[in-house]
Amino acid sequence: MTLSMTNKITITGDLGSGKSATSKILCERTGFEYVSTGRIQRQLAQELGLDTLEMNRRADTDPTIDQRIDGIFVDLGKNPNGYIVDSRMAWFFLPDSFKVYLQTDVVVAAERILNDPTRKSEEYETKEEAVQKILARKQSENARFLAKYGADSTNLHNFDLVLDTTHRSPERVADLILKAVLWKKEGMPFARFL
Repeated sequence: MTLSMTNKITITGDLGSGKSATSKILCERTGFEYVSTGRIQRQLAQELGLDTLEMNRRADTDPTIDQRIDGIFVDLGKNPNGYIVDSRMAWFFLPDSFKVYLQTDVVVAAERILNDPTRKSEEYETKEEAVQKILARKQSENARFLAKYGADSTNLHNFDLVLDTTHRSPERVADLILKAVLWKKEGMPFARFL
């Protein structure tokens, strides 16, 4: 698929909303490269000789860690290649990207996380505990981004498209994103909130 209007699609949203699964499908359909904050953080931790938890703790007192990660996204904006970027803050650092926010019901998100064997860093005893921790993490991250960058990820008008994924498959979400990208390219009006 040719997306000459934009060569960057940034995906952010709620925990458990399907960001990674949708991003991978978008890469398959567009041929764009996948960039994930998680991958970047793991690579940086390895370079520093730390595990990711130690690096996160160090980032609380060492601003150079976030600066290095954020700098990667700023550099992506200068790169002409196509990218699907799965990141909480890429929409902010790549303002010319097509910015997507994925929402989902928090109970559904908790069930998805609990049933995903690959999410070892997010293990919860019960669905209720998962819901509480998901909501607390979202509030903490939003407050940190607002304080650190002045970036309000709770203002959904910052995004080109806001999709509720509660009852949509990642394949359907990817279809809707690609349609919206093309509609924007063609100057056609489209619903931003689906």
